[in-house]
Amino acid sequence: MKTKLFLLYCCVLLVQTLSAQETVITGKVTDQNGLPLDAVSVLTVETNVGAVTNEDGSFRISAAIGQTLRFSMVGAKVEEVKIESLEPLSIQLEVNVALDEVVVTGYQTQRKADLTGAVSVVDVEEMNKQAVANPMKALQGQVPGMYITGSGAPSAPATVRIRGIGTLNNNDPLYIIDGVPTKAGMHELNAADIESMQVLKDASAASIYGSRAANGVIIITTKRGKSGNAQLNVNAYTSASSYTTRAKMLDTDGYGRALWQASVNSNIDPNNSGLPYQFDWRVDPTTNQPVLNSIIIPEFLDADQTMRSSDTDWFDEVSRVGTVQNYDVQVSNGTDRGSYLLSLGYFDNNGIINTTSFNRISARINTDYKLFEDKLTIGQNLSLTKTEEVSADIINTALQALPIIPVHTVDGAGWGGPVQGMNDRHNPVRLLEDNRQNGYDYTRLFGNFFADLKIMENLVFRSNFGIDYGNFFSRNWQKKFRSGYLVGDVNWLNNEQTHNVKTTWTNTLNYMLERNEHRFDMVAGMEFYTESNTHFGARREDFVLEHPDYMYLDAGTGIMTTVGNGARHALLSYFAKANYSYLNKYLLSATIRYDGSSRFGENNRFGLFPAFSAGWRLSEESFIKSNTSLFDDLKLRFGWGVTGNQEIDNHAIFNIYLPNYNATSYDISGNGSGVLPSGFYLTQNANPNLRWEATQMSNIGLDFSLLNQSLYGSVDYYIKKTSDILLLPPYIGVLGEGGNMWVNGASMENKGFELVLGHRSRINDDLRLDLTANFDVVRNKVTHLPAEVINAYGGDGRGQNILGRTFGSHFGYVADGLFHTQEEVDAHAEQPNKGVGRIRYRDIDGNGIINDLDRTWIGVPLPKFTYGLNAQVNYKKFDFSFFLQGIGPVDVNNQFKLHTDFWSAVESSSNKGSRLLNAWSPSNPNSDIPALSLTDDNWEARFSTYFIENGTYLKLRNVQFGYTFDQKLLSRIKLQALRVYVGGDNLGILLRSKSFTGVDPESPAFGYPNPMVLTGGINFRF
Repeated sequence: MKTKLFLLYCCVLLVQTLSAQETVITGKVTDQNGLPLDAVSVLTVETNVGAVTNEDGSFRISAAIGQTLRFSMVGAKVEEVKIESLEPLSIQLEVNVALDEVVVTGYQTQRKADLTGAVSVVDVEEMNKQAVANPMKALQGQVPGMYITGSGAPSAPATVRIRGIGTLNNNDPLYIIDGVPTKAGMHELNAADIESMQVLKDASAASIYGSRAANGVIIITTKRGKSGNAQLNVNAYTSASSYTTRAKMLDTDGYGRALWQASVNSNIDPNNSGLPYQFDWRVDPTTNQPVLNSIIIPEFLDADQTMRSSDTDWFDEVSRVGTVQNYDVQVSNGTDRGSYLLSLGYFDNNGIINTTSFNRISARINTDYKLFEDKLTIGQNLSLTKTEEVSADIINTALQALPIIPVHTVDGAGWGGPVQGMNDRHNPVRLLEDNRQNGYDYTRLFGNFFADLKIMENLVFRSNFGIDYGNFFSRNWQKKFRSGYLVGDVNWLNNEQTHNVKTTWTNTLNYMLERNEHRFDMVAGMEFYTESNTHFGARREDFVLEHPDYMYLDAGTGIMTTVGNGARHALLSYFAKANYSYLNKYLLSATIRYDGSSRFGENNRFGLFPAFSAGWRLSEESFIKSNTSLFDDLKLRFGWGVTGNQEIDNHAIFNIYLPNYNATSYDISGNGSGVLPSGFYLTQNANPNLRWEATQMSNIGLDFSLLNQSLYGSVDYYIKKTSDILLLPPYIGVLGEGGNMWVNGASMENKGFELVLGHRSRINDDLRLDLTANFDVVRNKVTHLPAEVINAYGGDGRGQNILGRTFGSHFGYVADGLFHTQEEVDAHAEQPNKGVGRIRYRDIDGNGIINDLDRTWIGVPLPKFTYGLNAQVNYKKFDFSFFLQGIGPVDVNNQFKLHTDFWSAVESSSNKGSRLLNAWSPSNPNSDIPALSLTDDNWEARFSTYFIENGTYLKLRNVQFGYTFDQKLLSRIKLQALRVYVGGDNLGILLRSKSFTGVDPESPAFGYPNPMVLTGGINFRF
């Protein structure tokens, strides 16, 4: 009997063992519309074994029959499924991206459905499609209300303005990266590390950051490890960049023709110009007009015959095909007890201007661990970056260097340069080559350490310590040189080093409560921020050798100078925010922050910044639910709040005395000889009443989602008023020393409208479409200025000033075309040196004289509107996307016309644009370009509407085409996902105003050109 029982027990045990034996379970996860879901976390509840779905929603996981799989992702309800067999599973998650998406809004997270402030969620995947160092540069046109400009320099510098210009000081937004604040250095952040990004645009959303939130807040959260098996993600791409358009300058022959025409127009013999040009010309006896037969150019420019006359295209000489390399590797894993993510990145951009480059090496480690039965969570988010950059401001020099000058002397070793009669423009190629080593190194440690303690149910205490340490070092030198008659016989070395340390210590209590139809959460806390920096610089002249291993300060024998300074400031803050939801349709939120800054005097050191907002989810009301199924969500919201700005000098409240031997030395003892004692002089008066700038904003918005989320979007209208703007007014000399004093006084207003509209649809089983468009309008005006500075921002000082107008508006003369006949000249007002072929200026005041009283407001620098369109098409394993970005009519100041339309407006002996060959002349009377002249007698360099042009444009910012390989094929080589792609950035200007005569309306001056970038890359995941 015992034997039978023992055998029976063994059989049962064997059956249980076999039934619990793990095997590979496969399946596919889709949403309610049947679309595959990528990056869904799949977890075996009993064993904590995990996996993640790939691009087509498929997954493979080790599990056993009878065990339970949990499926979860942001924006979807968690599903748990018990394994009944080995058949592939088909899982459908209820996804509502628009409503259930969790966003970070400042010291806490909220469902997007519960938001009552103006918050834009950035599409990080779309942002990362562009091959740029700075993620903010990639957001041009992506977020309504956020206007971004920048150049094509290798580090991709970007200027970000959220909802207009809010102050006369620093208008940059505040960035919060993993809870740590910063105002700059976004090109040092590896975009591949970013998990999410939110833009807090109105005061009700941003006021939790109080004193630094007046210009908007951008919250960035970096990636963390996810539950499941360990993952290795690799992304690599390489790019080539070049010009799409470029300025057309005169060649050697064209320069000679323009010189001849300018000379004969000015009744000057062109053979006496002093330049190495001679002309064979005559006067046609029939027309009595000069005729050029030929241009005679000497073989050599100098008497020593070291420089042969050339036809140099200096733009080509300083340019090249740029290259970009980028490699990102991430290793991550997570369980219910913690997670980790290790990221390494390498970015290298050799720009389209020779010798310019930007290089970044980045490392990141993000971890979190749960202890004491999940009562305590500790972790950190740390990044270490090392950047190197060599920059060059060479475009202006290259465009104006004379084409007749060669790059090198005839022996190929020396540098070509100007000879007598030419201007003193340096050889652009020499400048670049001698600048090759003159870059900077910057090392930055950025991140935070945190601890979350669960005090009781729904109550969590969090302590967060953030650090932002930067070490800047540059070692630049100037070599000796000889370039034509330009000689630099003294070399020098300049060293600079700066240490910057910023710390942020934040302590918060978060409380959440949900009872029946009520949902309440609250955060309260304090924050202490400090920043200190020290700077040291030294310069030494005269080095025997010009070699990097030799040129140190001690090796120099000449003059040495040193400089040094330092500063620190602190910010102490207390804040609280509460959110309340009733019946999931009535929403309320209130915020208060109390900030104290060391930058302000004792009388106004602290500032109070309140805000409130409310939302009404109309789609949850019975009168809508019962009558239509059109709306998935319809939410009306309103917000009001006050934010601040403290971006002034750290020493603005103090009396400042500086030593100056030349100004203060005095023989106070009456010795009559020897070194005189030196004293101090006052440069700034203290203002203990200096107070915060305050920005008050009201916002009303509507969020909507229709037809099962196939159509969605939002509409916002806001009014933003800034008062007590901080400024340093000029003072008259009779006040004597110490006339500088920071004051409050200016006011400014912005009004705007923003629209986002999206559509996603599934055409059939293989074809999907996703479109997102945005449109925004902003209007700005200065509403008040103190009397001391009322004329400092444009105007004539006689009643015309910037008040009531857009900040930065253009003020000048109105150009009324050219004089075409002598009768027109005679009939016009008194205008010194007017003549046929010259610009005619409008007599605004009608007094018959053209003078400075005829100046008026001639342009607005803000575009009338901006817009963007993002399109994504997926067909089977293929994906295609493109992004269009544009701005409406805007008055840009095309100062480049000074060099393309005039011979003598600036630097008559520098090179000019080829447009001059189409200038007005008796044989070309229909031209709108003034006649060439050796001197600017009509003063056509004056600022006028001749230089104001319509800068509207539509650009194809990005195109990408990719292919994702089939999961069945990848499983053979142990890959979870593999995608290859090709694409391009800045592929062309699709639309621009016909009136714009420059190269690129986005950057009409001499800045670093925005290049076209062609990219090929690969992403794969193990």
